[in-house]
Amino acid sequence: MASLQTTLLILGASGDLSKRLLLPGLATLLEVKTDWDVQLIGAGVEDISDADWKQLVHESFENAQASKDEDEGAEGTAKLPERLQAVVDASSYRKADVTDPDDLKALLAACQHDPAVYFALPPAVTEKSCEVLKGLDLPEGTRLALEKPFGTDAASAEHLNDVLHSFLPEERIHRVDHFLGRSTVLNLLGLRFANRIIEPLLSSVHVDRVDIVYDETLGLEGRARYYDKAGALVDMIQSHLLQVMAVVAMEAPASIDADDLRTQKELVLRAVRPWGGDPLTAGKRGRYTAGTIGDRSLPSYVDEDGVDPQIGTETLAQITLEIANWRWAGVPFTLRSGKALGAQRREIVITFKDSPHVPDGLTGVQRPDRLRIWIAPDQMQLELNVNGAGDPYTIDHTALEVSFNPGRLSAYGEVLAGVLEGDATLSVRGDSAVQGWKVVEPFLTAWQAGKVPLDDYPAGSEGPEGWDNIQG
Repeated sequence: MASLQTTLLILGASGDLSKRLLLPGLATLLEVKTDWDVQLIGAGVEDISDADWKQLVHESFENAQASKDEDEGAEGTAKLPERLQAVVDASSYRKADVTDPDDLKALLAACQHDPAVYFALPPAVTEKSCEVLKGLDLPEGTRLALEKPFGTDAASAEHLNDVLHSFLPEERIHRVDHFLGRSTVLNLLGLRFANRIIEPLLSSVHVDRVDIVYDETLGLEGRARYYDKAGALVDMIQSHLLQVMAVVAMEAPASIDADDLRTQKELVLRAVRPWGGDPLTAGKRGRYTAGTIGDRSLPSYVDEDGVDPQIGTETLAQITLEIANWRWAGVPFTLRSGKALGAQRREIVITFKDSPHVPDGLTGVQRPDRLRIWIAPDQMQLELNVNGAGDPYTIDHTALEVSFNPGRLSAYGEVLAGVLEGDATLSVRGDSAVQGWKVVEPFLTAWQAGKVPLDDYPAGSEGPEGWDNIQG
């Protein structure tokens, strides 16, 4: 008998998120959890035939298989494994208005097992659908998975929490942040808490600054409908990088169970303040102009299809924060993310303070020690000052490198594993979803009031002139 029987009901199943991330993530999961019985149902407003739906699922599974074969150095095959093909054949799609009570009842009735309902939908539609679900008789064991951003500000996030808690307990609500499913973020737990080498150094006693950077070479890529209302601060920093920061900075949990882990992350978020207490000086924003990245020519952001130039949306955000607690007080944490930059850069950089005393006679100490943890690819580098290979009295800068375990699943595979088996460890707790908004709201308020300039930077550059652009 299967160790788990459940139904994955995807609302908004024909959209980009489902095709590009959710369904491939499910494929990687099912190849690991070979004894799970998962019924797959897609739903949306589009009219899709059964054959077209099965073809969509097949192609998404096939893409996941091809990526896996490529990673393992094997030649891809057109034929899916029997296990995955069986899920494709048994899957179904239903046209439905997910804000209509009768349509939602019909969808839930089609679920053969306790459903995990995944909202691959815009936040406003998700909220309306949850309001309707509140009045329905849900199957026992129903879980909900909601994509971020969760709400549009602290007040709306609190309201959505109240709606959800009125008919489901917190442990069955999964606020998805796929960054928490990335193997690098998971490996941070082992790096910090399973040895005595790194962890004792991570405090204001030894650390000068921490930078978390997620720079992308991609431009808008047709996402104006969502992105032009969100911007880089909400899309990446509020939604993802604050959670990464919390894992980097939190105290050791008693266990990695959901309650212990998420409580420690929440304590970090509660202690966060704008650096110097002033969001006007602690934050910067920029927007890309026309430029070239490799062989691609990008138009100015304001000339992208669907963009309203009057909104003043930033495509690059950089904020510096202080975690005002015993461990981290006085250490600046800078979070930066942007689009259409010249180089892809996804890393956590912990810069250590200079040695308190370098003995007379040793020369050449010019760079600090650093610990670099790349979010992608999954690697770590410890940069150290050591005696030089030539003159032993001249210090050289060298690096020790290691690759992390790449993990058994894709980020969305890990997220779906938690959703389907009811483990909330990799989801964001309700109070943390609200607190994330409270962290960024001073910056959003200042930016929307025009109190912080919107600096230009050419697509393909490192960022605006006059910024340090977190040079490493």
